[in-house]
Amino acid sequence: MTGILVLAGTPIGDISDAPPRLAQELAGADVVAAEDTRRLRRLTQALGVQVGGRVVSYFEGNEAARTPELVEALVGGARVVLVTDAGMPSVSDPGYRLVAAAVEKDIKVTAVPGPSAVLTALALSGLPVDRFCFEGFLPRKAGERLSRLREVADERRTLVYFEAPHRVDDTLAAMAEAFGTERRAAVCRELTKTYEEVKRGPLGELAAWAAEGVRGEITVVVEGAPERTEQLDAAELVRRVQVREEAGERRKEAIAVVAEEAGLPKREVFDAVVAAKNAARSGMS
Repeated sequence: MTGILVLAGTPIGDISDAPPRLAQELAGADVVAAEDTRRLRRLTQALGVQVGGRVVSYFEGNEAARTPELVEALVGGARVVLVTDAGMPSVSDPGYRLVAAAVEKDIKVTAVPGPSAVLTALALSGLPVDRFCFEGFLPRKAGERLSRLREVADERRTLVYFEAPHRVDDTLAAMAEAFGTERRAAVCRELTKTYEEVKRGPLGELAAWAAEGVRGEITVVVEGAPERTEQLDAAELVRRVQVREEAGERRKEAIAVVAEEAGLPKREVFDAVVAAKNAARSGMS
């Protein structure tokens, strides 16, 4: 008989959140594959459990190379338990390759449900949770990050992101640019830990707050795009901006108001204005 792959959720902060089955699975596993074996050691000590089987590392750097070895153990009948540093394996953590390989070999895959930063942040955010999508980590490069955000600027569902503390200020600034400064969001840090904090507000305010420095594990929840109240073509957007400019408003403010009225990202209105301006110049030449 083939073995079983167990994806075991681990606490995202408070160790007492660990499900009882986690200790049972760790004690009874033939192989425990851990993202960080040192963290696994601290976890088992806190749970008062002794791992009876073999412990191997399984992290981003060796995931591709170690997957065949673990699949071989599963084919041979082993019970393999996979744990990551926090939360559920394969959710922005190692695990997807192993699950896919096990499924391909018709090996049973089960899970020990555990804490999830995604769902915890959603529940605490104060934003709609009936429909949401998880976007994981954004690209590190500024241009790629902004491009990825613009791809979902019109997404109506609530968006959830993971981010490193040293990049959260840049990410929030990029979100404010792509989604609009008034789009509501929540920055959830150190969930279930001693210094847990949920900072809620418009993206513009959150970007200014984060510029002073943010520490800890970060999950960002962003409100989905508002329903468009009107379907306006580019020419109409430009006309409305021009009307406001002629009334004395600065172009930046005019674009922001028109975008809000139309339920569009400011960038879309800005691009329409720039395109119209360029077209006018070309016609004069």
